[in-house]
Amino acid sequence: MQKIAIIQISEAGASIAATLQEKLSDTAIVSRNAVATHWQDYDAFIFIGAMGICVRTIAPLVADKHTDPAVVCIDSLGQNVISVLSGHIGGANDLTRELSALLSAHEVITTQSDCAGLWALDTFRKRFNWPVASEIEDMNDCIFAFVNRKPTALLLEARDEGTDYLEATKPDHVTIIHDIGEADPNKYDLVIIVSPFIRSVPAGIRLLHFVPMIGTIGFGLAHHPADYMSIHDEIDEAIAQQGILPCAHRYCTIDVKQDEPFVQLLKEKGKEVVFFTSEELSQIDVPNPSATVEKHVGTPSVCEAAAILGSNHGQLVVTKLKGKNWTAALGLPQPLRRRGVPQGLDGCSSDLPSFGGVGGGSRGGFIEIVGAGPGDPDLISVRGRKMLERADLILYAGSLVPKALTECHKPGAVVRSSADMNLDEQCALMKEHYNQGHFIVRLHTGDPCIFGAIQEQMAFFDREGMAYHITPGISSFLAAAAELQSQFTIPERCQTIILTRGEGRTPMPEKEQLHLLARSQSTMCIFLSAAIVDDVQRQLLQEYPADTPVAACYHLTWPDQKIFRGQLKDLARIVHDNHLTLTTMLVVGEAIDNRQGLSELYNKHFTHLFREGEA
Repeated sequence: MQKIAIIQISEAGASIAATLQEKLSDTAIVSRNAVATHWQDYDAFIFIGAMGICVRTIAPLVADKHTDPAVVCIDSLGQNVISVLSGHIGGANDLTRELSALLSAHEVITTQSDCAGLWALDTFRKRFNWPVASEIEDMNDCIFAFVNRKPTALLLEARDEGTDYLEATKPDHVTIIHDIGEADPNKYDLVIIVSPFIRSVPAGIRLLHFVPMIGTIGFGLAHHPADYMSIHDEIDEAIAQQGILPCAHRYCTIDVKQDEPFVQLLKEKGKEVVFFTSEELSQIDVPNPSATVEKHVGTPSVCEAAAILGSNHGQLVVTKLKGKNWTAALGLPQPLRRRGVPQGLDGCSSDLPSFGGVGGGSRGGFIEIVGAGPGDPDLISVRGRKMLERADLILYAGSLVPKALTECHKPGAVVRSSADMNLDEQCALMKEHYNQGHFIVRLHTGDPCIFGAIQEQMAFFDREGMAYHITPGISSFLAAAAELQSQFTIPERCQTIILTRGEGRTPMPEKEQLHLLARSQSTMCIFLSAAIVDDVQRQLLQEYPADTPVAACYHLTWPDQKIFRGQLKDLARIVHDNHLTLTTMLVVGEAIDNRQGLSELYNKHFTHLFREGEA
């Protein structure tokens, strides 16, 4: 949280100062004469008054953009908010935007990158937690080249929020490359790298290297090592000899070591430390098990197993290293790895050594299982849409997902419906593209984890060591609530939603028969059951009153959406008379169209964290 000083230059700005103190946290009024005294005590200074007075006040204090606080000036009428000093690193530009929105004022930001709509490279260290491997002087030279639109190569060898942002907002003068060998000084003035791997570029080309903190170091220790202060640096140096920069945000080891002084040292350095039991570690297959380690702590591996577990069963890119009093290994989480990262793991030529890693993803492809939402292309998540735009292969459930959802694909992408394919054919197609290092989107209707048939695909991916991740989607039961304009949970009447299906060709567990679930008379959303609606109605009538509201919702959010309301005793007739098919959601419960029941949250007498109730 920022500490903010407010400098009110004249009485005309009193109302603005009062508004800022009311709306902003951790603020204090500071006199203009005291600014120099408190220059390093606050993260930001907000002047309210003339720009000239602001500039004359801070001029003798300005030293370096990496240490100066943010300074913003607001005119005394609150019409303009001006970013004055430390726009990027200090956050004055962001504060300017926040204040202009708060005061409905005009924002004035003059930094070249912001005016040109370019990346603010000097903010990435703080914004994405990316330390810079380059010297500060080199970084300034790189920023100058970038904002002047010099030809720039971008090498991304990790995947996180920051790299997704760079891909989505890439300026025209930036070209994404997939190998450092493509950094040709005859084509590029600047190379920007986001990678934990040590890279070098030819002479005559500028280099700005960000290090994503995505690594997990698993470590083992000798019993109470006396020289524990040096272990952290020794591990970093040993891993650097394997071609990898210090990139660990997490350290993992066996739980019997949690009281070691080295663990406390790591915490003081701001590192996350995670402990695993010997039972958890012993379940992990590692390349270098040790009978001696197993004899002493009950598991054949500590450092390698901890690195794999701590990286969410990721890629072990550095196997066991041994120091005087320690062992260490490094893992990278697979969902963050990009195509061909790291090179050398699949036998390709590389300036890195071959790490001989274990785990999936060795061919460099990646699969994203994406929830398409209920049907309307606008209802896919922003993340899901970005995945579709980036994919080399889109394999979509054509019987349930509108093809319009795939029309955002990039040129050259393969778009294929799985409607006429069996499981083996689908898996073979994805494996073929995966082995070529492609990015694959498997697009399922609604949310893929609800009746999405992805379990058998994930089992195949696991067997083949293929890296994958799931992007959730909006389920059709949520679309049903929205289209019915109904809240499915009613205070004091119905606080549970049941998602289920009737028993058709797929048997239901005996304890999940509809008539048993119906005993609670909760809001019930029944998937995939229009074809067996007679049996559904029969079972529900055993517990629900005959006049319970129902809705049969066909093709929710599709252009041909149809919704039919009625009572439970008429549910089967509604479905049959309207020739509704399997793409129909059946909703049952008194929550449909209910406007009774008041939430305590907005009761004027109700006190909670953000509001004191009236007596």
